[in-house]
Amino acid sequence: MAESEPCRSGAASTVALAFAFGAVALWATNALVGKTLLANHPVSHVQFLQFCGAALVFALIRLAGASPFPLVGEGGLAKRGRMRGAERIADAGVSSNTPHPSRRCAPIHLLPQREKGRSTLAYAVGFIGLVGTMMLQYIAFASMPVIEANLVAYTWPLMVAAAIILLGRPKRPLLLGLTAALGFAGVALVISGGRAHAWLEGSLVGYCAAFGSALCMAFYSLAVGRLAVPPDRLLLPSALIGVTLTFAWCLRDGVAGLGGMYLLFGLYLGAGPMGLGYYFWSRALSLDQGGRLAVVAYLTPIASTLLLALSGESLSMTAVAGAVLVIGSCIAVGIERPEA
Repeated sequence: MAESEPCRSGAASTVALAFAFGAVALWATNALVGKTLLANHPVSHVQFLQFCGAALVFALIRLAGASPFPLVGEGGLAKRGRMRGAERIADAGVSSNTPHPSRRCAPIHLLPQREKGRSTLAYAVGFIGLVGTMMLQYIAFASMPVIEANLVAYTWPLMVAAAIILLGRPKRPLLLGLTAALGFAGVALVISGGRAHAWLEGSLVGYCAAFGSALCMAFYSLAVGRLAVPPDRLLLPSALIGVTLTFAWCLRDGVAGLGGMYLLFGLYLGAGPMGLGYYFWSRALSLDQGGRLAVVAYLTPIASTLLLALSGESLSMTAVAGAVLVIGSCIAVGIERPEA
């Protein structure tokens, strides 16, 4: 028994790492494909296709069962991941008579009152994390240079690390705080873009939306690991709400044709970065031990910015310096955090 425990733990870490890298690989393509669509179509149409694709993916995952990607065995590491979620809730102050996590798949009308309240909280987390993050991110993409919006929106790993510095008890708080401050200084340089006249010459709505998107994703990443709720049950209702909201948005802007490759690109954004990306990341967080996956998340701004640069997007030298500070501080805080 003692020997099998480290083996199971190591297998869980390996699977969690695979899920995390899968999410980052999908998220890295988000800005580039989104930029291509937004060049010819309004953000409402792009978002509608995104949420349709994501809802389809989450629905298929839900129909396939709670664990369509089997881990070591039925009731093995998957169950352990759900148990860890329940333990995190208990650590946050939930009383010891919390129902066993195995009841998570029961119909909501059969759950006790406390489980109903927890389900409502879980749906709120999913709504903020999925709908809030993606809608604000694409409003930013449509309102300012995509490469700048992308860098600001993907400061969410830095925000997660900063929150843990404030809420936890790191061994080197001054060093971590200074590193995080340098990262946010880099964000300021990206926003200024090296312009001589004034800051925020772009759309103020765009900058606020990018920061709002980062805050929503940071909140989701901090909260989802504490919920004993499977990702498909958490995200499907949010995606359906997103479909409804963006459809109403499309009616307001006027319905226009989005066919051919653009239709496929839009559905890819939903099924890939939004659908499988969120699902993989949620599964990774549920299996993460020690919070070490934060380092993997910091690869997202690097990969996505590189793809945008290869596509022809450019930054001023001041903004490049800011980007280096953002990415460097994210990596530094991520490496330091597991030791804290």
